[in-house]
Amino acid sequence: MNALPVLRVQDAEVVRDGNPILREMSLTVRAGEHWALLGSNGAGKTTLLSLLGALTHPTRGTVEVLGHRLGRVDLRQLRSLVGHVNPRHDLRSPLRVRDVVLTGLTNTTERVPRWEPTPAQRTTADRLIDLLGLADRVGARWPTLSQGERGRTLIARALMPSPRLLLLDEPATGLDVAGREQLIDRLDTLQRAHPELASVLVTHHLEELPPGTTHVMLLRDGRCLASGTVDEVLTSDRVSACFDHPVRLTRVDGRWNVRARRSVGPLVD
Repeated sequence: MNALPVLRVQDAEVVRDGNPILREMSLTVRAGEHWALLGSNGAGKTTLLSLLGALTHPTRGTVEVLGHRLGRVDLRQLRSLVGHVNPRHDLRSPLRVRDVVLTGLTNTTERVPRWEPTPAQRTTADRLIDLLGLADRVGARWPTLSQGERGRTLIARALMPSPRLLLLDEPATGLDVAGREQLIDRLDTLQRAHPELASVLVTHHLEELPPGTTHVMLLRDGRCLASGTVDEVLTSDRVSACFDHPVRLTRVDGRWNVRARRSVGPLVD
C-alpha cells in the first residue's frame, strides 16, 4: 500500500461570516481505511467532507488530499482524482445506467458530445455496475431508477477513474429498508473487492455503517469529540455525548444498533 496518507488534516478551521463552522480539526486517513463521520445536524460533517473532497479551502490550518496541499494545487484537477458521491446529482437527461457510470471518466454530469469510451472503459463500467448489483438494470434510464438504484449507480460512476479515495455524503438518506440494506451490502462487497481504496462516509445513523467500517470520528458543534478505531470510539457513553441523548449501543454481525436508554444507571457496552 502507498505509505503516504490519502488524507491529512491538521488543525483546520472553517469560518464563515465570522462564525466558526469547524475548529481545530485534525484527521489522517490511510489506504484501506474506511471512516465514518457521525454527528447531529450542524455538527460540521458536510463541511469537513467538503474539505476532504477539495471543494473548499480551510480558513486556517492545512488539508492534504492525495498528497496535494489545498492552496497549492488546482482544485478542479484534484477533484477529478477523488470519487465524490453526491446524492443530489443534477442529471436532467434520461441517460441509461451505463452512460451515467461512464460520465465518471469525463467528470461531467451529462455525456460529452462526440466523446466515445473505449471497449476497455465499457468493460470497466459493466464490471462496476455488476459489483454494485445493477447488472439487470444496465440499460434502464435514470428517471425509472429507484433512489437506491440511483445511489449505487453514482458509486459505480465515482469509481470509474480508479480513485484512491471515495467520499459518500449520507448515501442512505431517503432509502427504505430494502434500499438501505442493498446499499450497505454492496458497500461491504466494494470494500473487500478494492482493499487499497480509502473511504469516508457521512451519516447521522449508526445503523447505516457497513460492517467494514474501520474508523469513526464523532463531531459536535464543529469540533472532534472522539476519533479512532470503531472499537475505541463507538461506545454508549461517547455516542450519548455526541448526540446529547442517552443511548445504548449493541453490535451484531458487524452491524450497529442504537436504542434510547430508559433506565437510570451506568451504560454497559
